[in-house]
Amino acid sequence: NVRRETVSADGVSGEWLIPQNSPTDQALLYLHGGGFVYGLTPQHVGMVAYLTQKMGVRALLVDYRLAPEHPFPTPLDDCVTAYRWLRKQGFPAQNIVVAGDSAGGNMTITMMMKLRDSGEQLPAAAACLSPAADLSGSGKTSHGQGDPLLHPKAAKFFTTAYVAQHDARDPLISPVYGDWRGLPPLLVHAGGDEMLRDDAVRIEELARAAGVQVRLEIYPRMWHVWQIFPALPEAHQSLDDIAQFLRAHLPRRE
Repeated sequence: NVRRETVSADGVSGEWLIPQNSPTDQALLYLHGGGFVYGLTPQHVGMVAYLTQKMGVRALLVDYRLAPEHPFPTPLDDCVTAYRWLRKQGFPAQNIVVAGDSAGGNMTITMMMKLRDSGEQLPAAAACLSPAADLSGSGKTSHGQGDPLLHPKAAKFFTTAYVAQHDARDPLISPVYGDWRGLPPLLVHAGGDEMLRDDAVRIEELARAAGVQVRLEIYPRMWHVWQIFPALPEAHQSLDDIAQFLRAHLPRRE
């Protein structure tokens, strides 16, 4: 019961996922993961389709350009363009929520920082699934050596491809070095056994210190972006919580 439509958001490729009877003026902007180098997968589409049905809201999946051919800031710029395109289509900022996993979680945060610094209205709320928040290599990763989805060598390759010749401590690359003030309510989910667990913990600490309404949930024994595996009860638990959180920050439907 979810319709798919391809779309060009001012030149940025994307897909609408539209559940039946969804309002035409509310949207979830979803930024997929994949280490900045892999595009949309059927698993991402299925996961976001589940969210749209739970929320009763259409979703725009951004198929941003990929590293290493298109390193920072191109993928982030594409996400910002997609958000601005939504606004131009008549979606008020308070009717937009944002979510992203892994690299998409990184760009969920950095996109909002960039929009805030440009003086633009921010979305109503955001959710991050296993977000990457520090690409400088300064974070702890020792507890996640057994993560079956994200290996340290792969993470290093992804980081090199995206950062390229830029400074990894640029706040729009590693938001742990950024200014968190003024960001909208934030929900962060991470797995207890994943390599990026400490990134999620640091996000919670930084956001709370800056006065942002934030909630962190760590799922025991889960790995990086376990939500893409629909057979897991923990995947449904996480996605149901995310859907409820995001839905609660959108205007009530009459």
